[in-house]
Amino acid sequence: MKQSFFSFLSLIVISFLFSCSSSKKIEALKPEPSYSNEVVYDKQTSYLNLPVEVSVADLQTQTNKYLNGLIYDDEKLEDDNVMMKIWKQAPILIDEKGGKLTMVLPLKVWVKVRYGIDKFGVSLYDTKELNLNGNIKLSSLVTFSNWKLTTNTQIGGIDWVESPSITIAGKDIPITLLIKPAIALFRGRIGKMVDDAIEKSLDIKPYVLNALDQVSKPVQVNNDYHVWFAMQPLELYTNKAVVANKKISIVMGLKAFLETTVNSKPTLSFDKNKLLLLASEKLPDDFGVSVTGICTYESAAALMKQNFAGKPFESGSRSVTITDVALWGKDGKMIVELGMTGSVNGKFYLSGIPVYDSTKQEVYLDQVDFVLDSRNKLLKLGDWVAHGMIAKKIKENCRFSLKDQLTQGNNTLKNYLNNYSPTKGVRVNGKVDALRPQKISLTQNAIITMITANGKVSFSVDGMQ
Repeated sequence: MKQSFFSFLSLIVISFLFSCSSSKKIEALKPEPSYSNEVVYDKQTSYLNLPVEVSVADLQTQTNKYLNGLIYDDEKLEDDNVMMKIWKQAPILIDEKGGKLTMVLPLKVWVKVRYGIDKFGVSLYDTKELNLNGNIKLSSLVTFSNWKLTTNTQIGGIDWVESPSITIAGKDIPITLLIKPAIALFRGRIGKMVDDAIEKSLDIKPYVLNALDQVSKPVQVNNDYHVWFAMQPLELYTNKAVVANKKISIVMGLKAFLETTVNSKPTLSFDKNKLLLLASEKLPDDFGVSVTGICTYESAAALMKQNFAGKPFESGSRSVTITDVALWGKDGKMIVELGMTGSVNGKFYLSGIPVYDSTKQEVYLDQVDFVLDSRNKLLKLGDWVAHGMIAKKIKENCRFSLKDQLTQGNNTLKNYLNNYSPTKGVRVNGKVDALRPQKISLTQNAIITMITANGKVSFSVDGMQ
């Protein structure tokens, strides 16, 4: 991508040399490289989708950890003639239907029933112990607030696998009829038990904050040229929880600073204790991030030398061949050194400020001029050399396309936005709509272009693994 730029520079310089009537030796002073120690800095405010998804299967696994063993114990016989113990007999089964969670809780019931008559002041009672099994059906609405997934569980019916009976006064009475008052009391408590177990299972705050803490640590994305990237979460927005497709989804929006730096570690830092969680009906999703395009001076110079090495440029009786090429930075400007032999011999120096042309997707050198000492030497050969058509051609043709670099940057972003996992339980997906080069910086070792990417990006957090 740099080849066309260097080709233009060489042709311009050679056009100037063709105007010389005889071979001249230019001994211009070399502009020494100098670079600012300031950090190349680009910080943007972005919004990212942050869907947190919990599969119903994972919820089932977690809930069974908190709701286990003996779940109800009534040890009093005198108040209602029933003593009862209820165990969760098998894992609770959870599914989703119509935007709600549906559950089946298998029960094992031990019951001691006192029965008999109280007549003429004489109490004739007997007791009997029985075991029975059944499944209780439940249904839950799911909401999300203050980092908690909460449920409002309603009790459906109980399907008894077996319903033994006892004989009282010569009649067979189903045991379920005798324990109905006790079961009613149990039904009033089981909903809260299930809600408490699910709330403990679905405390997503530590999972989300730990995930953000991991992805917010500064990352050195290029070791050779000391390029860093960092993210600082600022605010989290959320609206509701949705139960569908065998999962519970909490859609969040993350507001964050994104920063790219060169030669210095980013100063952004994330304090998870200060992250705000805000309710919002509509979640913003405007995403922008800066990536870096890097080209070394050596690589750029090699492209130019390969393009022009050994090729003579002729005009009338004049002929010039470019033998050496070098590039570097000085005080924010790019220096181009061309070694020439032929009608003019020596070193020729240009300087200019690299600027991006968004319409043509090209970088051109603005404020192009001969380096001071070179200009003085050229003026001795003729004022028309330094101020005529050569200068105009330099300004028009000192440019190179960034299309290849933009394509490469876009492909790199696609790799990071295609189910990329920076840490366990976190996935990054998205789509970039546009890449726009912004700031061009000349560092000690490379030409670095900051490229702004816009699109839609989401982090998905699966905290139940």
